[in-house]
Amino acid sequence: MSTIQLRTPIPGPRSQELMKRRNAAVVQAAYHATPVFIAKAEGAVVEDVDGNRLIDFAGGIGCLNTGHRAPAVVEAIRRQLDRFLHTSFNVLPYESYVAVCEKLNALTPGKFSKKTLLVNTGAEATENAIKIARSYTKRPAIISFEDAFHGRTYMAMAVTSKTHPYKAGFEPFPGDVYRIPYAYCYRCSYSMKYPSCEVHCAKHIEDTFKRVVASESVAAVIVEPILGEGGFVTPPAEFFPTLAAICRKHGILLIADEVQTGFARTGALFACERLGLEPDLICMAKSLTGGLPMAAVTGRAEIMDTPASGQLGGTFSGNPAACEAALAVLDIIEKQDLCARANVLGERFRKRAAKWQSQWELIGEFRGLGAMQALELVRSKATRQPADEETKQVAQYCYEHGLVLITAGSYGNVIRLLMPLVLTDAQMDEAMDVLEAALAHVAAEKKGALAEQSA
Repeated sequence: MSTIQLRTPIPGPRSQELMKRRNAAVVQAAYHATPVFIAKAEGAVVEDVDGNRLIDFAGGIGCLNTGHRAPAVVEAIRRQLDRFLHTSFNVLPYESYVAVCEKLNALTPGKFSKKTLLVNTGAEATENAIKIARSYTKRPAIISFEDAFHGRTYMAMAVTSKTHPYKAGFEPFPGDVYRIPYAYCYRCSYSMKYPSCEVHCAKHIEDTFKRVVASESVAAVIVEPILGEGGFVTPPAEFFPTLAAICRKHGILLIADEVQTGFARTGALFACERLGLEPDLICMAKSLTGGLPMAAVTGRAEIMDTPASGQLGGTFSGNPAACEAALAVLDIIEKQDLCARANVLGERFRKRAAKWQSQWELIGEFRGLGAMQALELVRSKATRQPADEETKQVAQYCYEHGLVLITAGSYGNVIRLLMPLVLTDAQMDEAMDVLEAALAHVAAEKKGALAEQSA
């Protein structure tokens, strides 16, 4: 039976009624990508309040690699609810917090002694990683990248690039943050071509030390192995080894933000493994718990232990129910080999995307690793003008036809895939059929509009 089942047009009457209540009661700044209100979910499928069933390619913005309500995760949470729900690890510690830290110390990249801090969100992980880096190096400056996203708290916004909607109007931000171009080969900041460029973007940091901020003032470089909100931009193989060598030369720490890339999304447990990067500190969140709020910072033990007792933590950090969920998630990823599944899903997408690129002017580039795949839409392949409005139209067509997905990119012109990795082949094909129909519809509309203009 088809996964996509639409009983009413989307949004249906119940969703419309709830939207009126939402508009009256909730701040307008709390944006959502669809006008659909969810009633229940299982695996890769959600059902809205009007009985419509949709395939979920957003995954709670990358939080559901193991799927909605994975049975082992739900059972782990239920068991914890029968014991205790909260004590604060800072007051009464508990074994599951320790067990999660042990797991992450063992699983994260790098064959060296590690320690872990648990917090609540990806933004908190960013904040704490920077605090720890500054404490260890006794240096103030942080270097981040253009098109990066690291969270919505103030230090996280300072190292985030995209101005709207994240930063505009919230200034001033914390200082001693410097930004350099990322390895965005499709839109190279230096107008160069890979591989003849010899990853100039990575080597450029040496120029930054001469012209912008002294190397001996830099505590850390923070980077997403693959840009998330920035458009799933995937760097060439030489980028991170080159960058890491320069950082080591100058005693600068490397912080990898794996909040969106982590936990099998890219075909490895962490994207760093596929890109030749052993970070000093790694930030994690999203799919760590299968749907509950928890994040982590794992790093070299000598770095992590620099702050004194009481300097790190938080009331809800490492919530016991979330810890149990995390242990279940890590077990599911291993037992179901979701890293391999991510590669299978990614390859199925890429075969379809290659056909679409040859068929429509709208598809500028498709890119990614594993199941972390994206389409960059352009108005012209020659000019590469971002097709932001067309991207919105594709997303709208999809949710109106039973597929929930979200956009990305500094120019709002990227369709990103964040489907649960437990998605079946049949569900994947069905979702790809909807996306293909959406692209065909928007491409035809665009062609018709251009014909009218020239008539």
